[in-house]
Parts: sequence; structure tokens; C-alpha cells
Amino acid sequence: MAIQRTFSIIKPDATKRNLTGAIIAKFEAAGLRVVAQKRIQLTLAQAQTFYGVHSERPFFGELCDFMISEPIVVQVLEGEDAIAKNREVMGATNPAEAAEGTIRKEFALSIGENSVHGSDAPETAAEEIAFFFSGLELVG
Repeated sequence: MAIQRTFSIIKPDATKRNLTGAIIAKFEAAGLRVVAQKRIQLTLAQAQTFYGVHSERPFFGELCDFMISEPIVVQVLEGEDAIAKNREVMGATNPAEAAEGTIRKEFALSIGENSVHGSDAPETAAEEIAFFFSGLELVG
């Protein structure tokens, strides 16, 4: 497989509980490298734009409120087949269904407060990376 980049968010439930380092360590142990990272506080407008694909879903307002409730850590991860590897390390969205050793199994509080987000496809990764990072922020 080729080296690729993917986008990751360490969500408010995890940053609030000081789990940022533990989560990053899991990504790095899986062979993913952090090539860009910053801790930010999303505004409601930014959350609504980023999650706009879900705007018609009943959970949209709750999702946006959650994502602005505490700081988040946005990052770009790079590695061999990074999108699939990131999703494997994160585990299933529902922590009750997540495999042992995954981030969501160990750290998620619920389906909604599941500690991390990761891109699901190369196109999504490119869009999500561009939303948060300029080319100058992406180091090789």
C-alpha cells in the first residue's frame, strides 16, 4: 500500500479528560505519524460548516454543541494505508462493539462521546485536512 494522509480529531470528551497523549501514542504505535497538529476551540459556525453533511439529521444540533463544548485537537496523520489504519485504531463508532485495544473501546464514553473522528475516504481526508490546515502547516 501507498503512504497516505488522513485527518483526525481528538474530540472534547477526550481532551477534557487529558487523554490527548494516550490517544496520540496509540496512533504512533500503529505506525501513523503526526505531520500537523493543533489544539483549537471550534465556533458554532465552524462546527456547523464542518458537519454540514449531517445538517438534516436529528443529531446535528447536539453534535455541533458537543464539538464546541471543549477544545479539540485536529491533526493530520501519515502512514502506510493511513485512512484504513486510523479507522482500525479508532475502533467501531459504538464503543460496545469496538475491538479490544482500540481507542473507542478504551476511552469512549458513549456512541456520541466517542473520543475521536477519522476520515473515511481519500476525498474526505483531503477536504477535512484543507478545512483546518493550510499547506504551510503540513510538514513532511
